[in-house]
Amino acid sequence: MEPKFTLKNRLKLTVSILALPLGSIGYSMAAQAQVINDEIIVTATRRAESIQDIPINISAIGGEQIEQQGFGDISELAAFVPGLNIADQGGRDGNRIVVRGLNVEDIQNSFGQENGGGTVATYVGEIPLFVDLRLNDLQRVEVLLGPQGTLYGAGTMGGAIRYIPNKPDFDRQLFEVRAGAYSYSEGSGISTDTGFTFNAPVSDNFALRGSLDFQNDRGFIDYPFVVRQPGASEPDAFADASNFRPIKDANTEEILSGRLAARWQPSDRLDATFTYYFQEGEYGGRNTSSFRTANIPATFGSQLTLDSGKYEFGGRVEEPNERDSDLLALEIVADLGFAELTSATGLATVEENGQRDQTDLLISLDYYYETFPTFTGFTFEDEETEIFNQELRLVSTAESRLSWIIGAFYNKNKYNALSSEFTPGVIEFNGLPTPQFSGDLEYFEADRRELEEKSVFGEVAFDVTDAWDVTFGARYYDYSLETAGTTDFPIFGLFDGVTDFQPYPLADIENQLTLAPNQSEDGVLFKVNTSYEFGGGNTVYATFSQGYRVGVNNGGEVCVGDYLNDDGQALCLYTPGQELRDGGTAILDERGASADTVDNFELGAKTTWLDGALRLNGAIFFMKWDNPQVSTTSINAGTSITVNAESAETKGVELDAAWQVSDRFGLRGNFSYTDANLTADVPGLVRQINGQGNFTADFGYGFGTDPVNARDGDRLPGSPKTQFSVFGDYRHPLSSGDEVVFNAGYAWQGDVLTIVGGLGESYTLPSYGRANAAIGYEADNWSLIGFVDNLFNDFSESSAANTPLNNQLAPAFDGDANPANVRRFRTNVLPPRSIGARFKYRFQ
Repeated sequence: MEPKFTLKNRLKLTVSILALPLGSIGYSMAAQAQVINDEIIVTATRRAESIQDIPINISAIGGEQIEQQGFGDISELAAFVPGLNIADQGGRDGNRIVVRGLNVEDIQNSFGQENGGGTVATYVGEIPLFVDLRLNDLQRVEVLLGPQGTLYGAGTMGGAIRYIPNKPDFDRQLFEVRAGAYSYSEGSGISTDTGFTFNAPVSDNFALRGSLDFQNDRGFIDYPFVVRQPGASEPDAFADASNFRPIKDANTEEILSGRLAARWQPSDRLDATFTYYFQEGEYGGRNTSSFRTANIPATFGSQLTLDSGKYEFGGRVEEPNERDSDLLALEIVADLGFAELTSATGLATVEENGQRDQTDLLISLDYYYETFPTFTGFTFEDEETEIFNQELRLVSTAESRLSWIIGAFYNKNKYNALSSEFTPGVIEFNGLPTPQFSGDLEYFEADRRELEEKSVFGEVAFDVTDAWDVTFGARYYDYSLETAGTTDFPIFGLFDGVTDFQPYPLADIENQLTLAPNQSEDGVLFKVNTSYEFGGGNTVYATFSQGYRVGVNNGGEVCVGDYLNDDGQALCLYTPGQELRDGGTAILDERGASADTVDNFELGAKTTWLDGALRLNGAIFFMKWDNPQVSTTSINAGTSITVNAESAETKGVELDAAWQVSDRFGLRGNFSYTDANLTADVPGLVRQINGQGNFTADFGYGFGTDPVNARDGDRLPGSPKTQFSVFGDYRHPLSSGDEVVFNAGYAWQGDVLTIVGGLGESYTLPSYGRANAAIGYEADNWSLIGFVDNLFNDFSESSAANTPLNNQLAPAFDGDANPANVRRFRTNVLPPRSIGARFKYRFQ
């Protein structure tokens, strides 16, 4: 059943169409003309509409272009969407998504996929699920910029990204195979990406569609200093190769992804699609580099001995990770005559586990670990998320100057996690009693969270005249968060003779921890939009919209007493006004953060020139951010936590253009400028290493910290102020009807702060630009493309963990010849130059 829509009953909004990069392969001129002539159909406003008629800032790229250009995930599109920045940290650590500078958190993930920063929601079809989805067999990807709170709810205060899959087709048999191979300039292996798609009509009203793809990326980051045996090998004796087990190209990625969909249309008024998605990833290590360690001296003035190349990381242990995502989705669309009723039901699970080096953090806590000459610590994480989602909505279809949408939404998110730290050899080194638990378990944390969100929403649009439209929207939301958590230090207990601690598996966590109410909140979000269409189809619009993000619980117990480790506590969180051991008082509420909200004001225009051959679009925006959730570090134990600041704002301009110079040659480009800053002081937001630790004068001043105040006007981290992209493509037809295609593109972004205001002597990521080029041959049912990505082999850093002040030498004890080399500061890097080819064949 084809969706019904007319110019009169659309909720019209204006657009900024995605400027496509010309990297791995070109796209057809017919497809480009289709974009310029308003032929791309999207459903971002819960109606099927031409993208040129939508008055929100939306970008879209079709499935054919995704496949032809070889885009693997959303991060490869980001540089070409004005206002969107993704801190690509590789598959293991996930990607932080920042829209219009809306971010106050440090841009690095210590473990796993997390939620992309929480200000941008991702949807798989109709279901909200944060997953870095492989872009296989998609009809299109839609990127909505600015708050989408009325139609999409929580997590969309910055925007939304929608992966729209191809539905099974009742009329078309299809079987297509694809294969690609490429190699990195800094890697030794050949990477491959293979897959197939099929579509099988079973009857006139029942069809199946499926796809299966496997990416085997052989990596480009070396781990030269992995110890042979944690707790026995000396991790800082770099001159003695017997201590190490170097790993070449450690950051491998093996991703198996697929989809199977069944579609049934028993009548013209009912259409149901049941889909199973899965994505299983195995990651060998991080896309991270210790290169900056070689260039930044230790804080006490002497050079660190770790000498790292650009694509080497100084980790002491392997850091593998596994992530499995599954989604069952049922979408039912019923034509009621006066309206279209849609039911979207989803059940998803995400399971993840992995290991990471924890040596640097444990040494910097000044407990005692540096006294153990062969100390190496590591953490094993195990977590699971279960999501149930249900949405019902009615969309009017009658021919009328008045159109409307009403709906109801329910989402339940259950999260369970364990974190276990191991310090091999520490029990024996300290002569402690033998515990009942196995292994040198130093730390055991268990966390549970259950978030329930309910809302009702609606929009009403009225065509005041044939040219002037006005839309009003609102959403009432109500969410509740329940939490439970415990933290134990089994080795510390051994000093007091406590040997009976028993850890438990993730499967038993719900029997061990009982949830309790943590926070709840409700509210109303509003939206007002008006647009006016001038002669020739040129349109201007104005929008006011709001968005929100649910609160955060930091999971620790409140500190008792006025100094660290009081009454046996080794980890706790402070409340404002509590006395500290140095005589000061705590400023921030470390227990968690409440919901934050955004008010967005936007003006935009879409224009076409030269009989539609030239398109110029633009938007200016101002966003007022109240109670922004900001990242900081706890006073006790240096744990990453989230708290509320008072306010921030972001403003800027976004431009994009497309020019069809001739039938064979096309040019595109985009530009954005974003100015994002705090608008109120945040006392004590950043903890800066202060030189008041316990180390000797010969070796420096250690890892003690002092609070640093963030100030009104400080720039927000996570995105560049300026970014742009340009590209062009040319297609040369042959007498046989086949075509030879050429394309090239370049994307540049300015520098990016890693901590708000650049405080705490943090590292600023330098600006960078990356170029791609391709040449290929396209026939009726097959194509072969050769490509070069990152043509000039630019060394590009996308995020940073910690600050250079963390890289110090802790002194050697008891005759140990090697001081402990703390190398906690590192940067995540994008891939070096890759050269490869892609082949596709479609069976007729």
